[in-house]
Amino acid sequence: MKRELTRREMLQGAGALLALPVLPALPAFGALTTAPTGRVAVAKCKTYGPELLPAMAKMFDQIGGLDKLVKGKTVAVKINLIGVRQQRLGNALMEDTFWTHPRVIGAVVHMMGKAGARKIRVVEGPWSTPETLEEVMLSMNWRPQDILSAADNVEFENTNYLGRGKKYSRFMVPGGGLIYPGYDLNHSYEDCDVFVSCAKMKEHAATGVTLSMKNVYGTTPITIYGEGAGVDEPSIRPHGGRGGVFHFARRMPSKSAPQQKDLSQPKDAGFRIPRITAELCSARPVHLAIIDGVKTATGAETNYGSPNRPQAAINPGVLIAGTNCVATDAVAMAVMGFDPMADRGRAPFANSDSTARLGEDLGIGLRDLSKNEISGAPISEVVFSYSAVRDRILAAQKKS
Repeated sequence: MKRELTRREMLQGAGALLALPVLPALPAFGALTTAPTGRVAVAKCKTYGPELLPAMAKMFDQIGGLDKLVKGKTVAVKINLIGVRQQRLGNALMEDTFWTHPRVIGAVVHMMGKAGARKIRVVEGPWSTPETLEEVMLSMNWRPQDILSAADNVEFENTNYLGRGKKYSRFMVPGGGLIYPGYDLNHSYEDCDVFVSCAKMKEHAATGVTLSMKNVYGTTPITIYGEGAGVDEPSIRPHGGRGGVFHFARRMPSKSAPQQKDLSQPKDAGFRIPRITAELCSARPVHLAIIDGVKTATGAETNYGSPNRPQAAINPGVLIAGTNCVATDAVAMAVMGFDPMADRGRAPFANSDSTARLGEDLGIGLRDLSKNEISGAPISEVVFSYSAVRDRILAAQKKS
């Protein structure tokens, strides 16, 4: 594996962060009643090398800076380590296709520390495992110490289960919710003052795309929402995926958690997952959305190998950051060659509803690019058509 970013490299360019301007004040949980606009920045970045840190620093500058957002506060950074480690796409590394890259995570942690964050907790619920995030990272030849040492007072937590907490934290959906009225999550999502979604720019087999909003779907503990969850109370250890509960409603969450409002709703992943994702983002608001599109993959969120959705490792060479998750995802969809105003029946939502549209309906943000403030690299200069890549693969397959 290539050498990871050292602490010395992370420190390079940090001076650019010292004069960053102020981000707007954080909204309180459930305070969003009308959809606000967002500030989104786009940066060209072809590699995870020395250009990464300056590109990210400039993006944060363009959306208002980090100081007022994180200074003196506890920050939770939700990363994406979806799927099992054996689901690599050919010889490509997971961080070059499906996982948030460790250098992106390290750079975010470092910048948060330089901006004065009191504590930084990197969180994720890796598929069906109670392993620590350090163990998960080490299994892929990552160096977790590079992230832990990127700033002072950094820690990891696997949020698949209770973890270090004594009880789960309940987040109710403003307005009552679309499928569930609320969710029970690991304490880390309540203990933080600032919640960051640090996602990968990917397509999704069920929801069309998976970006900063869909990343929040992974906050839900397997002990409550997994196929092996306890019936009355959460299980002690996580087991199984979320498909049985969330995708297809084959079973209900543990009875200790808020239950589904209407059992007659469609048991279709394209209906359920976008709604669950949108109401999670409403119940647990994202204060800063970051999308890693430097290297990623087409086709799906992990290696499914569907003949109708051919997959390939790709290098869009882009980073996106924004103060609103709906607006940030809308920009990312445009960069991917999709219309952010599309809904079911139009690419990328062939068989699903648009998570961004549902987020707009819940008052989280606006997906109309003209109504948001977009800075940095023009979208027209960084568009990387995922559909075109798939079309070329399918055409080549027909000829062979």
